[in-house]
Amino acid sequence: MFLLIIDLHTHTYPKSDDSFMDINELIVEARSRGLNGICLTEHDSFWSQDEITAISVKHNFLVIPGAEINTDSGHVLVFGLDKYVFGMHNPEFLRKVVESAGGVMIAAHPYRRRFLEEPALQPEAYEEMLQKALQDSFLPQCDGIEIVNGRGSSAENGFSKEIALKLGRSGTGGSDSHRLNQVGTVGTRFHKKINNVSDLISEIRSGFFEPIIM
Repeated sequence: MFLLIIDLHTHTYPKSDDSFMDINELIVEARSRGLNGICLTEHDSFWSQDEITAISVKHNFLVIPGAEINTDSGHVLVFGLDKYVFGMHNPEFLRKVVESAGGVMIAAHPYRRRFLEEPALQPEAYEEMLQKALQDSFLPQCDGIEIVNGRGSSAENGFSKEIALKLGRSGTGGSDSHRLNQVGTVGTRFHKKINNVSDLISEIRSGFFEPIIM
């Protein structure tokens, strides 16, 4: 069976100003960690297709463009767009833009702003947080849920997995790397060959993938 491991969630400097690695360092480290490809998901910023092609050819490595959009309902990984449009902070507007472009959205680290570890030790508090998260009208509009975030704790990622299960969404994995030592910790395993962003979108829609802790 064909297997391909891609990190769907990475950040590089200077496009993401909170990252501490550049694109070349990221790719070299990703290859050494056994990844078959990476997605560049800068904060509210996009790489051009020319830039993606050049860096892919330079390293002979699969690089797929995306972005992490900050919305009023949390952060969302988007694939299929090539520029930021004013208003994307509004979840409903973002969904319309993504649909119009034929893209997909993945809810990034959905535990943020929705889950607190210490209170969650009490079953009643945990259930209350879960139900409140499920009532968020935006999460069901996402094509996938990031259930393993490399910077999240097991409890936080467990909460994200519970959201995905309740919503009937497939779960992805991404390192959310901002530093070299975070690269290659988490990925998403696909079962068909992916050569570009169009292939990735098709596979995310299929739901035939799973997160992998490396």
